[in-house]
Amino acid sequence: MRKIGLAVTGSFCTFKNLIAAIDDLTEHDFDITPVFSFNVSSLDTRFFKATDFCDIIRQKTGKEPIKTIVDAEPIGTAKGLELMLVAPCTGNTLSKIAHGITDTPVTMAVKAQLRNNRPVVLSISSNDALGANAKNIGILLNTRNVYFVPFAQDAPTKKSNSLIADTTLIRATCELALEGKQLQPVLF
Repeated sequence: MRKIGLAVTGSFCTFKNLIAAIDDLTEHDFDITPVFSFNVSSLDTRFFKATDFCDIIRQKTGKEPIKTIVDAEPIGTAKGLELMLVAPCTGNTLSKIAHGITDTPVTMAVKAQLRNNRPVVLSISSNDALGANAKNIGILLNTRNVYFVPFAQDAPTKKSNSLIADTTLIRATCELALEGKQLQPVLF
């Protein structure tokens, strides 16, 4: 069984796809430790209520989500996680990871993995990925132990700067990242 972390950030419209990816991972012998951003822990949206989403993730993973920076800090050593998956990875979180900012449970979990030379997989979902965040994607594409779930523009005529990862490729990306390889093509 492969032990991974799942760091969830606030691209709430992608949560249904994330739940399907969690099912795929658990069906293929991944043991998942969930980590929530502050927003995922506390915001009720038109897509999910925070408590309902937490209940779903608890049921799917069998674990209580980590919701504080203090609880996320020992992930790199105490939890023995082989990989950290950030899904969805918002532009805000992408920027923080690219610049080493650690101010949420998710960014602390990522820092804990990277400082121990373990892989981090990012599943982008950002309306400004080809705008203000393009430089951050460039930084992270060239960062050791960071891998991307392949992504594309999701609505090029309406939201020309928006990118979204193909969540059906999360498991394949994680499997290759555990071998130190990037699933190709990154852009489709």
